[in-house]
Amino acid sequence: MPPEFISFIGNYGYFAIFLLVFSQEIGIPNPVPNELVLMFSGYLTFKGILFLPYVILAAIFADFIGTNMLYFIFYISGAYILQHKPLWLPLPIKTINKFSKKISEGGLYTIYLGRLIPFLRGYTSVITGLLHIKPGIFLPIAIISATIWSSAFVLTGRILGPYFNYAGNNVRSEKYIMLIAVVIILGIITTIRYFRKRTKLGN
Repeated sequence: MPPEFISFIGNYGYFAIFLLVFSQEIGIPNPVPNELVLMFSGYLTFKGILFLPYVILAAIFADFIGTNMLYFIFYISGAYILQHKPLWLPLPIKTINKFSKKISEGGLYTIYLGRLIPFLRGYTSVITGLLHIKPGIFLPIAIISATIWSSAFVLTGRILGPYFNYAGNNVRSEKYIMLIAVVIILGIITTIRYFRKRTKLGN
């Protein structure tokens, strides 16, 4: 973690976590991915500097509010955007059509999975808005995925707390910790898919 981010989170705590997560969710980039921000915040709960439930709540609210702002912007202006394809939209029409087909084939579960995968989460909200998936459908998916995603990375940081002193000075180690967190997320996704298939077979 860059020293300025460590200082920012250390000085402003839950507000800093909320702001960093929220800014990335609405598409404002920063050099530290949200996953690492949340793991470092989890580490601070391990050290007793922050309170674990408050960290998770700050992350959930930031993710939920940010992703819904992104979703509603594209939901309201989706028709115009698809017709005029502004230069600032980073998604080609081909990608949008491909994702639309996946939703048609895989159902709303595709949106849920997309909201759990790092680097695809924001794009999922954008495309879901463009496709005019109804708010009554997207909002429950958004809150459930925000809860699972935030809790998983914060708890990973807490569990890996003893190793963060080393990771803070070693870029490769940070990447290794990120890899572990991604594996945990994939494990959650695989488990959910397994029980979903079992439920279908049972019916």
